[in-house]
Amino acid sequence: MNGREQGFQDGDPTRGRDKPEQVPVGPPDGATAAADATRTGTVAARSGTDAAGTAAPDDGADHDTRFFGQPWALAHIFGVEMWERFSFYGMQGILLIYMYYSVAEGGLGIPEATATGIVGAYGGTVYLSTILGAWVADRLLGSERVLFYSAWVIMAGHIALALLPSVWGLGVGLILVAVGSGGLKANATAVVGTLYSPKDPRRDAGFSLFYLGINLGAFLGPIVTGFLQSNVGFHWGFGAAAVGMAIGLTQYSFGRKQLPASSRVVANPLPANRRGLMIGIGIAGLLVIVALVLTGVIRADNLAGIVILVTLGAAIAYFSVIISSRAISGDDRSRVIGFIPLFIVNVGFWSLYQQQFTVLTIYSDKQLNRMIFGWEMPVSWVNSINPVFVIILSGVFAAIWTRLGDRAPSAPVKFSLGAMIMGVAFLLFLPWANGAPNSTPLLAIVMILFVFTIAELFISPPGLSVTTKLAPERFHTQMVALYFLSIALGTAIAGWLAQFYDPENEIPYFTILGGIAIVLGLALLASVKPVLKLMRGVR
Repeated sequence: MNGREQGFQDGDPTRGRDKPEQVPVGPPDGATAAADATRTGTVAARSGTDAAGTAAPDDGADHDTRFFGQPWALAHIFGVEMWERFSFYGMQGILLIYMYYSVAEGGLGIPEATATGIVGAYGGTVYLSTILGAWVADRLLGSERVLFYSAWVIMAGHIALALLPSVWGLGVGLILVAVGSGGLKANATAVVGTLYSPKDPRRDAGFSLFYLGINLGAFLGPIVTGFLQSNVGFHWGFGAAAVGMAIGLTQYSFGRKQLPASSRVVANPLPANRRGLMIGIGIAGLLVIVALVLTGVIRADNLAGIVILVTLGAAIAYFSVIISSRAISGDDRSRVIGFIPLFIVNVGFWSLYQQQFTVLTIYSDKQLNRMIFGWEMPVSWVNSINPVFVIILSGVFAAIWTRLGDRAPSAPVKFSLGAMIMGVAFLLFLPWANGAPNSTPLLAIVMILFVFTIAELFISPPGLSVTTKLAPERFHTQMVALYFLSIALGTAIAGWLAQFYDPENEIPYFTILGGIAIVLGLALLASVKPVLKLMRGVR
């Protein structure tokens, strides 16, 4: 599921807030940060009536129930997010093989190590772009407008991949999709949050429905693009991603007027006298990047490393600013410090989990037996296995945590278990390691991806939840940005690590990385008590 926005259900991070707030919450990627996206204190416009037909209370909720008991406006966000995920995962399912397949096979002939680094850098940039998308929503346009414009940028990126030739089409397309996806990811959940008051009992169900749309898109995208790639060519697959985004955008264009006025609120407008300065900074930044590319400092073969360094620097800066601030209390400072071990483990988790789009793609192409009754399954279809397990198991996990209540494991325990289970998933490759080409049975990958999903559901749903609970009031958005930076860093590392994968000598790769993840989880598990002490009452 690759960071598909997971939802959290173990607390209401809007507690104690009385000012409108825009939060950069994402989909990987749905119900991630559900309650957190609501701007308390704003009154949402209503698009319908409540089920009983009586006057709805003035509590900021949309009491319409026409979309499976949820506000009808949810259908429009559900649709654009489903089709965006369809296009995003459909494109990503064939992206790596497009880069390293030979020109005769319809690809670009880029070396595998370089191609995996590009995929990792691209994925990391998506999550870095969520910070930009959140800032633009906070200061300039509001969440709903950023979502709408981001969808156009995404569609343009897929069109570029489908129509522009060679590496230029690749570069233009990936930049547009990364920036657009970051903007949409940062604001889609926030827009959903405006449909509900903080105490609306439909909130969790609404975000679960939204989350279902995300995974439906993630499931269908690789199937469609993979089928087209296998039968008529890569550019047809990229074209299908563009068409999918166009369908979602068309639906949303007609329905966006029904969204509440609060979805367009600019939480912290940028003063007019500072806009010129910000535009100048943006242009200067672009010129610096162009200069670094033209002088060869930034190259395709070192792109993942550069994204890693930039993301790491941004994370250190964020932590330093928050911890050193005089505007926060001692308890707040302690909680931020307590978040650091969780941040590190989260980076480790995503650096393995995101290899679904690097190492696992190569593995599926070269080592996996994809023959089913004489028909060869497209490589990208492997990426549709995880969303099925997520759809099935997310409800199971939610029910377990709900039933356990206060007896449920704390966030540090969940993080440690998620990291260790992820390490076990990598060790499960070992029985088939160093095998002949296309010798690994398909059922083995299905089993391994099942374990991937178990690990994800331990660590991803609580991730943004605990982040918002630990966030100081004055640095709420920055803490959410830190969470996304951990995913960005892990994703970029996943691309960088893939250069060390050798299909002819797999045992060291899977053993070392699996072992590191398990040790990382054990270290956090051994530190649960001091970490909880630092978290000052947050679990």
